[in-house]
Amino acid sequence: MTPHKIIARFVLGAALAAAPAAWAQQSHIGSLTGDAHTGQQLYRRYCVGCHGPKGDGKGENAPYVVGPLGDPPPRNFTTGTYKCRSTPSGSIPYDSDIFDTISRGVHTTYMPSWRALTPHQRADLVAYVKTFSSRFKNEKPDAAIPIPAETASTTDSVARGKELYQNTLKCGECHGATGHGDGPSAPTLFDNLGNKLPPYDFTSGLRFKCGETNQDLYRIFLSGLDGTAMPSYADFLKGDQAWDLVHYLRTLQINSPTARKQQ
Repeated sequence: MTPHKIIARFVLGAALAAAPAAWAQQSHIGSLTGDAHTGQQLYRRYCVGCHGPKGDGKGENAPYVVGPLGDPPPRNFTTGTYKCRSTPSGSIPYDSDIFDTISRGVHTTYMPSWRALTPHQRADLVAYVKTFSSRFKNEKPDAAIPIPAETASTTDSVARGKELYQNTLKCGECHGATGHGDGPSAPTLFDNLGNKLPPYDFTSGLRFKCGETNQDLYRIFLSGLDGTAMPSYADFLKGDQAWDLVHYLRTLQINSPTARKQQ
């Protein structure tokens, strides 16, 4: 072997050794398998401006997407902590959870929907985003939170939900008596990284941060929004109580069918 070939092989071997093991990282969403290497190229094109080259939420655009009312900064992927999950509090999300967030965006934030990308491209992005946190190498997600069939939204169900909201769980302390996110504790709330994070305003449209269906809202109650002041209520809501709370909160959304029925 010539000296030039020896040097070339040495350089190639060193480069491969220095390459992040992350390239072995994949994502699995249904029949899709995402690839981190391909996802990196997509990330650099579409995501790096906000989330930063290190995935720490410190991209060049980050200072400009934090609104005057405390709109949250871009997600810091290095912590492996995600708001929108189908898993219990403290667990890492499923690949499909991250995929769904990329697809639909996060309501009331600057994170848009990326449905313009193909499903496979979104799966590739999931694979690359996972490389920013070692949690995805060292942990497995807990079993998904089961969601039972929804009960009927009746006057009695809404009344029970109102009682839970106002008295039992004291949701109004943060979200306000009428759900506007203006409760007395609202000014004191921050996320796990010290960023001011106001409570959700339930009167703003028909969507929530992690979805738009009643099932999505039910899941939020039981999963909590990790990294925020919104805890899991899995140990406090029994039987159909979570559905009662869903039905009551829908009445706070002035354009929802439930609210119109109450008028």
